[in-house]
Amino acid sequence: MPLTGSEKSSATSAEAAGAYRPGYEVAAERILEYVVRSGLQPGARLPTEKDLADEVQMSRTVVREAVKILSALGRLSVQKGRGIYVAEPEPPSWQQSVANFLPADLQQVDELFEFRRYLETISANLAAQRARPAQVKAVREAAQQSAQAAEQGDIEAFTAADDAFHIGVATAAGNMFIASTVEAVRRLQRQVATIGLTGVAAGSLTAAAEQHAAIAEAVAAGEPDQAEALMAEHVELTTRQFQQEIWRRVIPGSESAS
Repeated sequence: MPLTGSEKSSATSAEAAGAYRPGYEVAAERILEYVVRSGLQPGARLPTEKDLADEVQMSRTVVREAVKILSALGRLSVQKGRGIYVAEPEPPSWQQSVANFLPADLQQVDELFEFRRYLETISANLAAQRARPAQVKAVREAAQQSAQAAEQGDIEAFTAADDAFHIGVATAAGNMFIASTVEAVRRLQRQVATIGLTGVAAGSLTAAAEQHAAIAEAVAAGEPDQAEALMAEHVELTTRQFQQEIWRRVIPGSESAS
């Protein structure tokens, strides 16, 4: 499938602006666009060098250089006698941290919530600036669902709505890295609740649901500072709840964490 007009424009925007770019850089960018556009996953085979040159509308010599660069960067894998493949990504250090996370370790849980506080306050701020109407609607609906679950004392339903709310806000922030990281952090928090705790007390759900509603309205109103402040309060509340529950189990009879 040849590049569309908009894709050609995207690939050559720097040249249009007057900046010189070597052909292999443009070819590398177009190859990556082709991989994404075609939905090719790690391990998938790309067309032959000749066909790939036709796809990106550049010479085989330039495409060959681009493939070498993308191979050195770990994006493609050239297997002699077999062809060109989308490379299997090496896990970054943060993924190793996720793999080594201990949901009952007090220090690691504190670090998780500290990271979540910084991440989600930024997320809320950006969501209030960038959210589209459909995204605002999704955030509001998730907040309403969490309120209904809190009223019924349904922890399982609240957890599902809570996930939908926070991931909805992160998605509305309009940054794929923020959205994917918030989702990863949410998975770790579920580990804490399931393995480290077995759930947060139902009585704590109402306050969290009320905060969801306030954050949703700040996002809808386009008030980034308010959304950020409310999210900071919300994550702080959740942090205290988890800390109190952990300390209650570690030291029976304790009522709060320092």
